[in-house]
Amino acid sequence: MRTLRSCLALFRIRTAEALQYRMATLAAVSIGLFWVLIEIAVYTVFYRYADNKDAALALSFPQMVSYIWISQVSFGLRFPDIDGEIYGKIKNGDVIVELCRPLDLYFHWFAKSAAGRLGGFWWRGVILVGVGLMVPPPYRLSGPSSFMGLSVFLAATVASFLLSLSFGMLITSVRLGITWGEGPTYMLGLLGGVLSGAYLPLQLWPDFLQKLLYYQPFAGQGDLPLRFYIGSAPPSDVWNVLAVQLGWTTIFILAGRLLMRRALKRVVVQGG
Repeated sequence: MRTLRSCLALFRIRTAEALQYRMATLAAVSIGLFWVLIEIAVYTVFYRYADNKDAALALSFPQMVSYIWISQVSFGLRFPDIDGEIYGKIKNGDVIVELCRPLDLYFHWFAKSAAGRLGGFWWRGVILVGVGLMVPPPYRLSGPSSFMGLSVFLAATVASFLLSLSFGMLITSVRLGITWGEGPTYMLGLLGGVLSGAYLPLQLWPDFLQKLLYYQPFAGQGDLPLRFYIGSAPPSDVWNVLAVQLGWTTIFILAGRLLMRRALKRVVVQGG
């Protein structure tokens, strides 16, 4: 209970701090808008001029545009990476201070990572959604496919946030035990980004890979919840999606705690 109360207090403090960095959020929004425009331009060419248009049949062009917008809106929530403040503590040796706190280090960092992501999400999300609704068609963000689709999308998004956090903590645990470079953590982050649909919607991948892609852990971080919003998956699939997300979340949490426990037994503090 002491760890839970402390983590909730840290969550509130970190969220309030993140909300204060408005200029950093505006910079992130500008980058997000830039990428939205680039992706829409690329897919416009693909949908209009591709010789083989069968690959695009899984998603209509309006669905693709909405997918891109919502993907950027939720990017900060689901990006598989180490929290910047925690990464700094590991790199410069301040992790030793964290070990002096009478708290469970894993859940302490879990709460801090969650607050850091949510703090910047509110500004970024509101601005990007507002801009997306104001741009002219066919590049405008469309509304959800249905009220039920929106409801299950929100539920799956909450689960995807927990899944992304648990994977981010797994990467953090891996980094805690590494003293010779950043390669493994970068590779894990890149793998998570590719397989979550951040660069190409998973429904546009080859048909023979669809079942494998559906059940792999990273689909639940981005692609699967977005299907409910754009209407490419029925709301009745939400139970399958939640089962996949929560199952992998549990696995990542158990693996992350195990790796962190092992890393702390032989941690080497660098910097100072």
